[in-house]
Amino acid sequence: MKRRFDGKRTIVSIRGEQFFINGLPTYRGRYWKGDKIEGLLMNSRMVQGIFDDLNPETVGNWVYPDTRAWDAERNTREFIDNMEKWVGYGLLSFTINLQGGNPRGYSEIQPWENSAYDCDGTLRAEYMGRLERILDRADKLGMVPILGLFYFGQDERLKDEAAIRNAVDNVLEWLYVRGYRNVLIEIDNECNVNRYDHDILKPGRVDELINLVKQSRRDGFRFYVGTSYGGGFIPLPNVVKASDFILIHGNGVSNPDDILLMVQKTRSVEGYSPKPILFNEDDHYEFEEEWNNLTAAIKGYASWGYFDYRMGGEGYESGYQSVPVDWGINSERKKAFFHLLNEIIG
Repeated sequence: MKRRFDGKRTIVSIRGEQFFINGLPTYRGRYWKGDKIEGLLMNSRMVQGIFDDLNPETVGNWVYPDTRAWDAERNTREFIDNMEKWVGYGLLSFTINLQGGNPRGYSEIQPWENSAYDCDGTLRAEYMGRLERILDRADKLGMVPILGLFYFGQDERLKDEAAIRNAVDNVLEWLYVRGYRNVLIEIDNECNVNRYDHDILKPGRVDELINLVKQSRRDGFRFYVGTSYGGGFIPLPNVVKASDFILIHGNGVSNPDDILLMVQKTRSVEGYSPKPILFNEDDHYEFEEEWNNLTAAIKGYASWGYFDYRMGGEGYESGYQSVPVDWGINSERKKAFFHLLNEIIG
């Protein structure tokens, strides 16, 4: 298959604990209240950007209030329409997942079918077409998407470990053919959540897939890769050693002091060497307070990611996690996050 490098302009790289875009550290030269911002990758969890539901019994849950119908193409189109606005406030990264996340924010049962893979790991063209449009736009805007491959609410859609490995290989091939060099790989979301069906996606063996990605190389280039854990969990040595960057989550961590402690403990894990530490999910806000989870992460020199879901009683305009998503900046919580982000990055 012919490779399509033409027009690609954004390259991410990692040096020590810092992220670089096109050879320059992110937020170059920036300090905020004495804390170093240069080299961080501020991000938001936008995992539903290519969401669809292939279960006819549940697809009616996601209808838009104005049309009373679900529309996967509209969802992606509106995502793309808002990306430049996010960048304008200083957002350089977002997490987008091939199996999404919980469209209700939190729930035990997830009967909907939202997966970019057939059961054998073959890529579904409709999903990948939507992803391509988002990644192309990110490339033009100088953004660095974090592409999540598997999610515990949907991994059972793949029949076995061979399908999991096949899916990884297929995604990498798809990315290489299109010439993307601005994408970070997250193997699975919260690998220690006990609802994963496949052992290779669980903490004891997920480093096998991290190394599978690291071993894949084209024209001297490979993708940076890691995996995440549930809120408050300190990564285990096998993942810390194998990963290019370390993903941690702040869900359930209500005291910002504990966010700072998480970062410090992560740097003390056996096998750690200097590499970026990055929160790419945290559902604590309090952005009006001087000391919150975001500012605590910065104090520890860790990037931070905003997880915004619709809580009970809130309207359609609230929540980037909850489907149908309004991808604008039009709730008080979103405005507070982006305002603080803009202040921090200057």
